[in-house]
Amino acid sequence: MQPFSIRRAFAIPASVALVATGAFLVAGCDGGSGDDNASPVSTQPSVGGAAGMTVAADKAGHPWASATSAAIKPGVQTYTQGSGQCTANYVFVDDSGNVYLGQAAHCASTGESNETDGCSAASLPLGTPVTINRAGTPMSKGEVIATGEQVYSSWLTMRAEGERDRNTCAYNDFALVKLAPEDVAEVNPSLPYWGGPVDINTSGANTGDRVYSYGNSSLRGGLAGLSPQTGISRAADPADGGWSHALNSPTPGIPGDSGSAFLDRAGRALGTLSTLGFALPIVNNIGDINHELTYARTHSGIAGLALVLGTEPFDPNR
Repeated sequence: MQPFSIRRAFAIPASVALVATGAFLVAGCDGGSGDDNASPVSTQPSVGGAAGMTVAADKAGHPWASATSAAIKPGVQTYTQGSGQCTANYVFVDDSGNVYLGQAAHCASTGESNETDGCSAASLPLGTPVTINRAGTPMSKGEVIATGEQVYSSWLTMRAEGERDRNTCAYNDFALVKLAPEDVAEVNPSLPYWGGPVDINTSGANTGDRVYSYGNSSLRGGLAGLSPQTGISRAADPADGGWSHALNSPTPGIPGDSGSAFLDRAGRALGTLSTLGFALPIVNNIGDINHELTYARTHSGIAGLALVLGTEPFDPNR
């Protein structure tokens, strides 16, 4: 565990104090170093996933928009009313046919940037409106392309459940935004640029593994070429109980990438961007999506909650 971490969601305008964080990766699109070619990996979606926590796109009960034309997908900007701007991670469905975007629980934070314990940190309530936006900048939220509301927050749930486990409180940083029914036709579950996810990671990342993400901070001014990101996984800390993964990347994070998805070297969903740890070199910390989704499936009351796999194959060599 890092000795000191912060979270930030980017608030509008730029002069507003930053609350809650995400560390982010700006590693560009180069192949770089790492062990991507150490052994062949599957790039085709699987069916059923870990204990039924994932569902193939063609089995999820929705005619998804194409990956190229979809307006709503992992990596889009989210704006939580009363808080700040974050980046969506994965697409989810339930047994009732609802469609959700995942984001970090701290995207609805009302506390300070160093309040990283989700069992005590302040948060906006369930039902808080969230918009999905295009081309947000430091001075403008851009164009609203979809609407939704926060219907699950790990932070609120842990407080209600009286959660006491140290790692769960520290690293369970996950929320769900239920999309309005009229916006579902514009959704595709594939991660832009990289494709996938092809499954969910249940074993963590090995030291030195390359990981893949797609951030969309409004601070980039809409420059899509800066969004594809990579990093290198650090050695796991056994004390974290598998709840958190640390990694290094060429540059430290900026607000607005909070909550974004991370895929492992095989294209499996690994985690969600959560905190920036202060160390040398800078360490980015991501919450483990297997743990976060398991907790949500147990405590959210959402029947059949599952992560939707991408329609596009994962390609780590772009």
